[in-house]
Amino acid sequence: MRFSANLGFLWAELPLPEAIRAARRAGFDAVECHWPYAVPPGEVTAALAETGFEMLGLNTRRGNVAAGDNGLAAVPGRAAEARDAIDEAVAYGAAIGARNAHVMAGVAAGAAAHACFVANLAYACKVAAARGMSILIEPLNGHDAPGYFLTHTDQAAGIIAEVGADNLRLMFDCYHVQRTEGDVDGRIEALLPVIGHVQFAGVPARGVPDEGDLAYGPLFALLDRLGWGVPLGAEYRPDGPTADSLGWMARFRALL
Repeated sequence: MRFSANLGFLWAELPLPEAIRAARRAGFDAVECHWPYAVPPGEVTAALAETGFEMLGLNTRRGNVAAGDNGLAAVPGRAAEARDAIDEAVAYGAAIGARNAHVMAGVAAGAAAHACFVANLAYACKVAAARGMSILIEPLNGHDAPGYFLTHTDQAAGIIAEVGADNLRLMFDCYHVQRTEGDVDGRIEALLPVIGHVQFAGVPARGVPDEGDLAYGPLFALLDRLGWGVPLGAEYRPDGPTADSLGWMARFRALL
């Protein structure tokens, strides 16, 4: 089993190029990030080339976080901002060789928000396809992201079918799915054809994955049996230095 370090949480105190190098020293197989835009793409590309890593993904900007924004793509009346954020994420992602761009929906509800999200995703998929990239959408749980438009994997699967783009996929975050729906194993098996990336963290504290309510050993074994080949994204919050939190990686690899 291979693992990707999500550098939005792991080594978050380091500049992104140094966090990439730290992930290589720690034994990860790839990296992903949240919002890398303050770092010149050339610096990220140099660190990726040095380490031999692929950047699996990045997020669109959230908007005005201080005003409560958590993404823009499903927020009626803000399509121009949403598409600017999509253009930025795809351009930056293409410059660093990223595989995916996660389009964040935002705080919204109702039919107008659904229509807005579908339209903006269709736009995102077209822009991303021209750069050889895929678009991800991720349901977030209501405890961590109150009011977020996309909350359920069935909702996401329906939107993916409605948009009908080959490069639109589900970001399946085991932490969020467990907190909202449960039955993570069953959800993965049912949704495998539309999943583009898998992330994980301990439930409910979002700490290391070998603590909490969700047993990742059997879950990782299931993914292995299903033939999942993309590095799994470690998106948890370390309780202290990241390097001190990594005992789980050797333990889970030893099981497979």
